[in-house]
Amino acid sequence: MSERKHISPIGQEGLYVLDTASWRTHRPVMDKNTCVECGICLSYCPVNSIIFNDENKYEITYNYCKGCGICAVECPKKSISMVAEGGEDHG
Repeated sequence: MSERKHISPIGQEGLYVLDTASWRTHRPVMDKNTCVECGICLSYCPVNSIIFNDENKYEITYNYCKGCGICAVECPKKSISMVAEGGEDHG
């Protein structure tokens, strides 16, 4: 094996996949009734867990969401709230 000059997410077996969703203790939940589809949550999500779906609406995907809560803090309409993985509100 040759000496590497840079650390990268690619190993001998291929690309490393970080299961950031396994870190999550709270998940963001979007209130579709108050969401104005501004996309600010998408802009701030550090792991791109918010997508623009086929219905031209934003939605949260939980595959890589680590529950950081940035989307909830940045939402101007407060349409995203953080809920404990067990279901209790994180108000």
